[in-house]
Amino acid sequence: MRIGIIGAGQLGQMLGFAASDLGVECCFLDPSVSPPASVCGDVIQRPFDDATALQQLAENCDVLTYEFENIPVAALQTIADKVPVYPPVDALRNAQDRLDEKRLFERLGIPVPGYRAINSQDDLLAAADALELPLVVKTRRLGYDGKGQFRVRTADDLDTAWKALGGQPLIAEQWVPFDYEVSAIGARNVAGEVRIYALSQNVHEDGILRTSRAPVEAPALSEKAAGYLQLLLDELDYVGILALELFVVGDRLLANEFAPRVHNSGHWTIEGAATSQFENHLRAIMNLPLGSALSRGYAGMINLIGEIPASARTLEKGCLHDYGKTPRPGRKLGHITVVGETAEMRDALVDIIERM
Repeated sequence: MRIGIIGAGQLGQMLGFAASDLGVECCFLDPSVSPPASVCGDVIQRPFDDATALQQLAENCDVLTYEFENIPVAALQTIADKVPVYPPVDALRNAQDRLDEKRLFERLGIPVPGYRAINSQDDLLAAADALELPLVVKTRRLGYDGKGQFRVRTADDLDTAWKALGGQPLIAEQWVPFDYEVSAIGARNVAGEVRIYALSQNVHEDGILRTSRAPVEAPALSEKAAGYLQLLLDELDYVGILALELFVVGDRLLANEFAPRVHNSGHWTIEGAATSQFENHLRAIMNLPLGSALSRGYAGMINLIGEIPASARTLEKGCLHDYGKTPRPGRKLGHITVVGETAEMRDALVDIIERM
């Protein structure tokens, strides 16, 4: 079995490590020189939408997957009849457009914050009246880690938001005064077998994930989140790992977005669950029986942004994952996972590492 992976960043790297543990070979497609996943297999150094490179990947692999969602759908459709591509292209299409994504959630009965499609400055003014301020204006496509977003706090910000983002399809979303953010992550294989991980609580700064902690000890919320996740998996006839990000508002959950891939908020599963999200993604796309998603205690994951402190390499507690990337402000260079016997032990370890 040989798996083709579009993208060779840190997610591809962790998929590659998991594949090695399963005795499976990987080949990657990525335009970068010496990307993180190059330590795990051959890399075809061509653009993600290069037709010749995609054909080469399809001809030399038994199944294809991808590590990020900004791949042109049309490019994948050219090879989807030659080799299985998972997660399904339809899931990717819905995830790439925030308006389509919101409409999918609504069709399935998954609650979302109020929103409006924005195609003109007049649309933006009307959305401000309908949704009230503050609100968040986002590009419908290609945003990630807080990019392509503008928070409108006052009426004076509306013109600035339009100047910053106008000229492309946008969406305005009601600002949600949430209690905290969570991720529901699950795997579904070709045969329809499903495993769902413990709900994780996430903290973002400047639009970038900083920490994740699992499990969230809120049974009613966990059950509700798992139900929403199951709806998505079934509707999309999904194969692979899917991450659903939600806002917690009292006893309610509001869907923010979903990612059709392995996800940063699931990195804790490498040490903190019986089977990591990376292994279960591979098992799913190869239609192998899925591994257990049960937690191994209380896990915490801390992203290392911009630099990896020297002290991170001499930890007495915790596991460092260094992606081998060149340091740059705002760049995810690695992460540290800790696992404790109690939530208090986990939180104490996370606090120590955050102060490094």
